[in-house]
Amino acid sequence: MSEIDILKDIDLFVLDMDGTFYLGNNIIDGSLEFLEAVKKAGKSYMFFTNNSSTNSDKYIEKLAGMKCFIKKDQIMTSGDVMIRFLKSNYDGKSVYLLGPKPLEDSFLEAGIELFNRNNEDALEPDNLDKRPDIVVVGFDKTLDFRKLSNACTYIREGALFLATHLDINCPMPNGFIPDCGAICKAIELSTGEQPRFVGKPFKETVDMIVDATKVPKEKIAFVGDRIYTDVATGVNNGAKGILVLTGECQLSDVENSDVKPDAIFESIYEMGKMLI
Repeated sequence: MSEIDILKDIDLFVLDMDGTFYLGNNIIDGSLEFLEAVKKAGKSYMFFTNNSSTNSDKYIEKLAGMKCFIKKDQIMTSGDVMIRFLKSNYDGKSVYLLGPKPLEDSFLEAGIELFNRNNEDALEPDNLDKRPDIVVVGFDKTLDFRKLSNACTYIREGALFLATHLDINCPMPNGFIPDCGAICKAIELSTGEQPRFVGKPFKETVDMIVDATKVPKEKIAFVGDRIYTDVATGVNNGAKGILVLTGECQLSDVENSDVKPDAIFESIYEMGKMLI
């Protein structure tokens, strides 16, 4: 199937954000033009980011500052997927969360009991009987040694180990910073336990988007700059995976990857030119 045929067959474009639509705080040239092309072609789009360092409301504000105005049902994060996963499978269980305040707020708003809030001194000698049921790791830019040590202790003593997404590095204008996957690796080395991830490229993400949009997965394309998350989400779960070369992945990386994109474009702007 040609690139044009692939694009015509798609009803919903699920766009990655950092490295695909913008880089840091700067919109990538042609991104808004792509959204207009999608509308003109009679198709729809939404944003999905594995970055769980903040919540959907904050991302809506950030996009608005780039002249991209969307509604809340047009954006989803790996944090949202984790909340849905917890409510569906572990409702009522206590959670020790490695995540910044916006992610905490989202968990609390959803009715998840955060162990952190009432047990900050849980590892003190007088409080060793207090333990959470689950440790959830997000992209925690507020991470300190105490939180990391607490998480490791709870996991060693039987807490379930979950994580929002497996990204190792987060792209920045001048390079990369450690992401959720890197934090998890430190915990893995300390505890010998591996986490269950729920963001891209895992089935839980696709299921949540299909449920929310009612678009069949065969008509959905996941678009992004990473093969192992963005592209793999589509390719491994019955949807399409489209790679753009504006972020982490280079064309040379495709040859060494087990996951092969359905299509490759220099940018989403180049995609848009083929839609109309």
